[in-house]
Amino acid sequence: MKIAVLLSGGVDSSCALLSVKERYPDAQITAYYLKIWLEDELASLGQCPWEEDLSYARGVCDVAKVPLKVVSLQREYWDKVVSYTVSELKAGRTPSPDIFCNRRIKFGAFLDRVGESFDKVASGHYGMIEEGQDGLYRLRRSPDPVKDQTYFLSHLTQEQAALALFPIGGMMKEEVRELARRWDLPTQDRKDSQGICFLGKIKYSDFVRHYMGEQEGPILEAGTNQELGRHKGTWFYTIGQRSGLGLSGGPWYVVGRDRERNAVIVAGTPAAIASAKKDFVVVNPNWIAEKPEPGSVVIKLRHGPKLIPASIAPLEEGENGEERWSVSMEESDRGLAPGQFSVFYHDEICLGGAMISEEGLSLSGV
Repeated sequence: MKIAVLLSGGVDSSCALLSVKERYPDAQITAYYLKIWLEDELASLGQCPWEEDLSYARGVCDVAKVPLKVVSLQREYWDKVVSYTVSELKAGRTPSPDIFCNRRIKFGAFLDRVGESFDKVASGHYGMIEEGQDGLYRLRRSPDPVKDQTYFLSHLTQEQAALALFPIGGMMKEEVRELARRWDLPTQDRKDSQGICFLGKIKYSDFVRHYMGEQEGPILEAGTNQELGRHKGTWFYTIGQRSGLGLSGGPWYVVGRDRERNAVIVAGTPAAIASAKKDFVVVNPNWIAEKPEPGSVVIKLRHGPKLIPASIAPLEEGENGEERWSVSMEESDRGLAPGQFSVFYHDEICLGGAMISEEGLSLSGV
């Protein structure tokens, strides 16, 4: 049995490696560090701790007595993830690059580049893959609701789900830390990484400024069109945002972005609550195992423990032949933004996810 283990230099993937070694003592195991830091593109913005990450990965492989290979996927990452992020920003949408990192890079470009046939590709994700009696592979939520990463895994294909192995996916974070201490891993006390995977320590706003520049425009109050302040680019803001507006007399919340007028639309608390929506449309869903029947589900609108009961139903195809579904939630949300992803669950099973469309989300009365 040949198993590839994706090693990031963090405690989760480190414990995944040791768990694989324990569970499959006769397997041929190779660890891989994927280098995705865009040195030529982003070096002027700050540092990425990839060399530090790699040193931790080497230390873990020394403990596990497993060979480590470094695979550079910088160009593939630009083509498949970063360029998507930039194009979504230019289109006025809110991108979710970490969703595509798993499908297009870790379980996509990596295998294309390495060119080897593996029985499994293991990683330190929190989630579980189960094979049903029907031969289909399904993604189950982690029992740790805070660490659960099925939101980011929702675009795996059936072929990728069949290959994926998540050794720590059924554990709580505290259990993983305990394992790392038991194995005396060099990563046992290392802090979890935060933010978007390819940015390292670079601020997301600096990344956006690097590719989008600045374009000053008005910050307008919803309903009155009164100018309350100025902004340096609509792409620096997302729906529901409160911090970073620099306005007095608040709190103020972003409730819309008007690309034609280059305006950011804000509202006070009562108007922002009134602008929240229960219903929206998603397009081009990825169903991991099979297309669900119309009916009741629970959804995640962003990574985190919160689940919202909802009902879904298919709609007619869009003008470009895109698959469309309606979503009706039991509670409203102030942060719905085109380009974000809604991820769907039935009980503990992640069915898949789809991008939120602009359809029905435009702000009226502005």
